[in-house]
Amino acid sequence: MLNRFKIMAIAAAAAATMSAANAAAVIDVRVAPPPPRYEVVPADRAGYVWVPGYWDWQGHRHVWMKGHWQHARHGYAYRSPAWEQDGDRWVLHRGEWTRDRDHDGVPDAVDHHPDNPYRH
Repeated sequence: MLNRFKIMAIAAAAAATMSAANAAAVIDVRVAPPPPRYEVVPADRAGYVWVPGYWDWQGHRHVWMKGHWQHARHGYAYRSPAWEQDGDRWVLHRGEWTRDRDHDGVPDAVDHHPDNPYRH
């Protein structure tokens, strides 16, 4: 018989798994996002990366997500969320951290010289 704490732990693990799966889901809709809103980009903040605002898809409509600071990850570059048109559909590529070993701001996946720390 499961006690109350085990049931709560199982429920929390299931919720975390569902959240991770939903976060990775590709958003594919037939409604174009509105034009981006103007946001004042604050001055640089050591140890953080500015994530600009973007239109997210929630439920059945676009919802503006304000820009925010996110802790920088050593050895990674941040790619901001972006909408891409594919025929009559719109696909949202969610923001993500990608490996950047030489810290030049170019993700290793598209960097022709990913291990060159002297290239800027």
